[in-house]
Amino acid sequence: MDSKMAARLKRKKRIRKKVTGSPERPRLCVFRSARHIYAQVIDDSQGRTLAAASTLSKEIRDQLQGRKKAEAAREVGKLLAQRAKEKGIQTVVFDRNGFLYHGRVQAVAESCREHGLVF
Repeated sequence: MDSKMAARLKRKKRIRKKVTGSPERPRLCVFRSARHIYAQVIDDSQGRTLAAASTLSKEIRDQLQGRKKAEAAREVGKLLAQRAKEKGIQTVVFDRNGFLYHGRVQAVAESCREHGLVF
């Protein structure tokens, strides 16, 4: 494991000590790979994913062709917020998963906020 990933996992462990999702306020977790971004709303008490979206989601996959990664992240945030609202989820706690709150991670968070999720 390279030092960059080790540092992220160390940050992730430190964050997860404080951040947990409950049925009333689930955890919005973001994962960023080199090519894609994934976001899911998780109830940690049951260990279940309540809603999920990514750049691989069927609804938005074709629209994202040729767009910048940050723009794609905004679309993922919008889709996740819509899916969460359909399930009756209004408030979440944000888990940046050890990534810095910058760029694509920030784009997902701001897009979710714009489309009605509160955190």
